[in-house]
Amino acid sequence: MERQMYHYATVSKALDELKEKGYTTDFNLAEDRIVNNPDDFEIVHIYRYEGESDPGDEATVYGIKSGDGEKGVFVAGDLSLGEKSATQVLNDLTIKGRQENPELN
Repeated sequence: MERQMYHYATVSKALDELKEKGYTTDFNLAEDRIVNNPDDFEIVHIYRYEGESDPGDEATVYGIKSGDGEKGVFVAGDLSLGEKSATQVLNDLTIKGRQENPELN
């Protein structure tokens, strides 16, 4: 599946767009599920939000799909890359997807 990356002015705009596409589950509430079962998830959309004046305002919104077809979102601040975090797992999945599909780089 082709992964798409978008840039929006706000996180809420990205979340609204994903909700319209059926991404309704909030995977931030099930972070352990992502950490413990990373191969069960596929990143379909990536939205980046970059703060104009403060790098701490940067965030990434992932539109992800589980192996059973459940679609939802995960919002990650760029400062939340802990070793066993869902953010790190999703980052690793992004890198893995680029290695498997170089045309997406």
